[in-house]
Amino acid sequence: MAPGNNVSSDPQLNPRRHRRLVATIASCALVLGVSLAEAPAAQAWDPGPSAADRTLTPNTHFTMAPDGSSGATVGGENIPNIDSVKKTIATYYGDPGTGIANKTSSPYIDEMASIVAKEKGKLKATYDKALRHHEKPAIVFDADDTTLMTYDMEVADMHFTFDPAEQDVWVQDERFPATPSMVGFVNTAAAMGYAIFGLTGRNADQEAATLGNLKKVGYKPFTATNFYTKWTGAGASQQPSYVSCVVAKCTTVEYKALTRKHIESLGYTIMLNVGDQWSDLQGGYAERTLKLPNPTYYLPSPNLPGLSEPRLAPRTHFRMAADGSSGAQESGEGIPNIDSVKATIATYYGDPGTGLANKTDSPYIREMRSLVRHQLPKVALACYIEKKLHKNPAIVLDADDTTLWTYDMEVADMHFNFNPAEQDVWVQDERFPATPSMVSLVSRAQEAGCTIIGLTGRNDNQKAATVGNLTKVGYPGFTAANYYTKWTGVGASQQPSYVTCAAAKCTTIEYKSQTRAHIESRSGGDYDIVANFGDQFSDLIGGSADRSVKLPNPTYYLP
Repeated sequence: MAPGNNVSSDPQLNPRRHRRLVATIASCALVLGVSLAEAPAAQAWDPGPSAADRTLTPNTHFTMAPDGSSGATVGGENIPNIDSVKKTIATYYGDPGTGIANKTSSPYIDEMASIVAKEKGKLKATYDKALRHHEKPAIVFDADDTTLMTYDMEVADMHFTFDPAEQDVWVQDERFPATPSMVGFVNTAAAMGYAIFGLTGRNADQEAATLGNLKKVGYKPFTATNFYTKWTGAGASQQPSYVSCVVAKCTTVEYKALTRKHIESLGYTIMLNVGDQWSDLQGGYAERTLKLPNPTYYLPSPNLPGLSEPRLAPRTHFRMAADGSSGAQESGEGIPNIDSVKATIATYYGDPGTGLANKTDSPYIREMRSLVRHQLPKVALACYIEKKLHKNPAIVLDADDTTLWTYDMEVADMHFNFNPAEQDVWVQDERFPATPSMVSLVSRAQEAGCTIIGLTGRNDNQKAATVGNLTKVGYPGFTAANYYTKWTGVGASQQPSYVTCAAAKCTTIEYKSQTRAHIESRSGGDYDIVANFGDQFSDLIGGSADRSVKLPNPTYYLP
């Protein structure tokens, strides 16, 4: 009903009635608090679904500070969506979706080969230069993702949620493969005459296993005498005298920079310091640094007091396609680091680090309040006008993160790793709070004359609990009769005749757009959907709505 549905198309609207309608619109606009410039014109106010669909695409350019602070300023659509980040990282590592990196061919392997080849070409000249200056040239290497590759542990096992106990299992079992191209680089440098040192944040209890792992994958020069691990504070494993820190718990930069200073005090000149984290490289005591790519975690640390090294800092501007394909073109440094993305999302939702969103005030709450303040008068006015014209107006709303807020489940419970069984527990328990400001929008739309219709990817077995949850948090208008949930394929819960799909498993867009078309058909109630609300673009694409309203949600992506 939405395509071509405008006020002037009503055959019963004679000139006198048209003038009265214009006057009604003006007075209604004043009552609803919207200016006539914002109000839909009497002769044509339907933007048209095909024009709307062209704008329903995710952002691809992002500005993101590594510390998460951007979450306070950029808005939800301008935060890299965490599911898209995961897909981009998977593409970069040649991971087909198993959490296991391709060990033969990937953009990551190619980039590492290019970086190492360039550095390998500098080894001889740098070595000769050191000898001419009567120096003893040395190179320092970090361990994780510098000499040993942790991707399979980080992703297949930990799902990007670090677990130190599980990491120790991997370390003691010597499970890590070599970082691509690095065995040849380290061994070539050692054969040339460089002194080789290892310097890692792994602790002293992990030293023997780490050295065993390095030897197992082909590294020759690392030994207990040239490999530095961090003290545990137990027994003989105590903080060395050459590391002095501002507070009791040393920062990464204090530990690593002062250990490099100690190495140089032994008579060596560190010609090159290699690491995958900026904190591996900060603090000086090296002629040059080499940053290896790693978007799978971020370990920040303040620099040494009084020392500024602005070039040793992460990127802040990124290009990322929503489908993960950018991982095939972007360098590792050009992929938003997943830990920084998590920190940015937490800031946006006012999460202090517990995985629980602030329910009183946050950048997200303020953005939602602003969005609803902007949309509500327009939607209410459309509801009012169509009701007066007997057009049977309705608004359609998705559930998760459109009317019901899932952040606490997604983060505190699932740690950004969706679990359908656990989600069903939350649904059946009716645990979700209302999405900020949406109760007031739905209430005003109903008061202005719109029927409230729900359309969600939750299934038929979850319908009663979903409607119950909506009622519990204050929404009016939702009933089992006007709430569309997806079929399970069991018993009476079968795909409806009004939904036809290209494959056996319907896409979200097929299901939702055809259900909206059904709602606007005579058999579905002959409604006119004046506005369709969703937090996913797939909630909105496909037409059959006069207005599509995208709500912000960087916590998951459903294409």
